[in-house]
Amino acid sequence: MRIILAEDNDILRKSLSFFLESKGFSVDQYSDGKDALDAIEKNEYNLVLTDINMPGISGMEITQYIRQTLKSDIPVIILTSSGVEQTELDSFDIGANEFIAKPVSPAVLLVRINKLLNTRF
Repeated sequence: MRIILAEDNDILRKSLSFFLESKGFSVDQYSDGKDALDAIEKNEYNLVLTDINMPGISGMEITQYIRQTLKSDIPVIILTSSGVEQTELDSFDIGANEFIAKPVSPAVLLVRINKLLNTRF
C-alpha cells in the first residue's frame, strides 16, 4: 500500500513516515503542497495524508483538487493543529474522509488508515 504524506513539520513528517513504513506501507514524503500535488498527478496512491497549512498549496486545496479535478475517491486524511470546529466541518465538506487533530497518535492514525483501506497492517 502506497501513501503520500504532505506535512511541512519535518519531525512529524519523518516520524509518521518511519512509523507507517515499519507497518509495511510505502510512504512518499513532501514538505510542500505543490510538490505533493505534482506527485499525486503522476503516481498512484492508496491514501493521501495531508496537513492543512503548508507552503505552496494547502491540504484543503489538495483535497479539493483530488475530488473536483481528478474526480478521484482516494481516501484523504487531513491533519491539523487547528482546534476550530469549522475547519473540521470544512474538511468534510470538500471531501476529506478523516480529520485528525495534532498531536497525532500513530496508533489512532493506523486504525483510521486500516479502516479506510479495509486492511490490517
